[in-house]
Amino acid sequence: MLGRKLALSKLLDKSDLTALRERMGNPRIARKACAVVCDGPGCNAAGSQEIGAAFRRAIDRAGCPDKLDVRLTGCLGLCEAGPVVLILPDGIFYRQVSPSDVEDIVSHTVNGTGPVQRLLYTDPVTGQCVPCNKDIPFYSRQERRLLENNAYVQPGSIQDYTAVDGYSALAKALTQMTPEQVIEEVTQAQIRGRGGAGFPTGIKWGLCRRSPDDEKYIICNADEGDPGAYMDRALLEGTPHSVIEGMIIGGYAIGASHGIIYCRAEYPIAVRNATRAIEQAEQYGLLGQNILGSGFHFELTVKTGAGAFVCGEETALIASLEDQMGTPRPRPPFPAQSGLWGKPTNINNVETWANVSLALRRGAEWYASVGTEKSKGTKVFSLVGKVRNTGLVEVPMGISLRELVFDIGGGPLPGRKIKAVQIGGPSGGCIPAHLFDLPVDYESLTQAGVIMGSGGLIVIDDATCMVDIAKYFLSFLAEESCGKCVPCREGIPRMLDILTAICEGRGDERDLVLLAQLGRVVKHASLCGLGQTAPNPLLSSLRYFQEEYEAHIREHRCPAGVCRALIHYEIDPETCTGCGLCMKECPQDAISGERKQPHQIDQDKCVMCGLCFDVCQCSAVVRA
Repeated sequence: MLGRKLALSKLLDKSDLTALRERMGNPRIARKACAVVCDGPGCNAAGSQEIGAAFRRAIDRAGCPDKLDVRLTGCLGLCEAGPVVLILPDGIFYRQVSPSDVEDIVSHTVNGTGPVQRLLYTDPVTGQCVPCNKDIPFYSRQERRLLENNAYVQPGSIQDYTAVDGYSALAKALTQMTPEQVIEEVTQAQIRGRGGAGFPTGIKWGLCRRSPDDEKYIICNADEGDPGAYMDRALLEGTPHSVIEGMIIGGYAIGASHGIIYCRAEYPIAVRNATRAIEQAEQYGLLGQNILGSGFHFELTVKTGAGAFVCGEETALIASLEDQMGTPRPRPPFPAQSGLWGKPTNINNVETWANVSLALRRGAEWYASVGTEKSKGTKVFSLVGKVRNTGLVEVPMGISLRELVFDIGGGPLPGRKIKAVQIGGPSGGCIPAHLFDLPVDYESLTQAGVIMGSGGLIVIDDATCMVDIAKYFLSFLAEESCGKCVPCREGIPRMLDILTAICEGRGDERDLVLLAQLGRVVKHASLCGLGQTAPNPLLSSLRYFQEEYEAHIREHRCPAGVCRALIHYEIDPETCTGCGLCMKECPQDAISGERKQPHQIDQDKCVMCGLCFDVCQCSAVVRA
């Protein structure tokens, strides 16, 4: 709804907020069609800003601003199909849109001639065209609560956010509830921290509330550093006001007057949108002095971090905010007792804060109506890897991995078979395909030897080596370890050395026992969560895929054909047609042969890059 602006005026009380909402009108009740352009991380990189500008020009040329609007929003989810455009209210879903497609979309939408067929989504399983997003399995099987408003809210518009009941939860908390009642509501909703461990939010807030200190802080941990994860980034970029509202409520509940959003500098759009949202909230009187006439004062700032993964641990994050080296410290005292500048501090991650405003707005009973007995609400995941439909998904707690990967994700890529999922980021773990009926909740995942983490979910297929996967994540964690404690500083590199030797064919059967022992020591003796969870990828892959480790050691063979030291390529003379394609692509000039005659590979020159195997159209190149 670009251009839909109202005169700026401070909201002095709850009635002013209600009046603003009524003037804006409910965006879900269509007055005219609207082209919603996804401006999430993937679509933005693919040119969504240019598509938005093309829509404005096309609407002006067609002279139809009274019939069609355009809105750039946060992530709409199906990143695999980006850039994405959604036409409301009909829900027509267009994928891989370019600026040159915009004229057709505008014409078909305004004239009512039906959707542009060539841009519609095609179900990879059935091969059928699916015009509406509600009928696409990727969307129809989700429970979109936190992401529900992404199609209706422009990140830079506080008016859009108030129009979808934004800040009504804050008004409810400040005008109808005591701080203790707010904490009780959060407790009854059974909100658990979405940053990894799943600690109950109400208990955490209560500890901080009971501290007698007059000065307290709250912090939003937006230091999302898991490879392949972008849930917090997408929320902070798409609906920053939902996070800010949750933080103001949290400040009121525990008695804090100042909050900080700690966001890594690699997320410039998230930093920009959060900063702009704070400025707008200040201008409207929703931050600062005497918020909504309640007498409550609260300020909020954004601080950027340098991208150290260990700063996702709360005591390291606090050290970074204090301009010290971002390293963890022993606990107790816990941050709720002594945190930022030695004052009681409450830290939750982005998704947790957004859940707070949602639960207060709709009520604890509504919030807890979805999920399992001990894991309530929904969880946002970034579904990536070897799966057809990659993107941002929001599902009820307790959904099975099978439904997540096959029904929502669309299953494996053509010709491949899904082997496992890596869940919980580099400190998470691997779950094999035969356990995909496992429900996704904190207790079930912990029992399986993994953690939920902040919500990264990487799908692994049969072309992936599990030993190499463990090696990759340990190499990441070795780089990111702060080195403060001996078990983490020395244990992770030692495990990495052993894994490297196994991948290079220098492994020994005794290594498997040593790896398991080392993993347990690092897990139980490390100072912070990074070291305590670092062995998870190794221990889980060793638990469920020991046969792959044994193949590397006993047979000097990598079953997935990934570890270069354990494979080599040959050309089958009976199959080779002599087309010369492999010889043309070989970067080492290791392939020779006459045209239309079988070719040969010089093993002394071959570096096992696999390009010949990839490009051969007659399957003559054999990986052995």
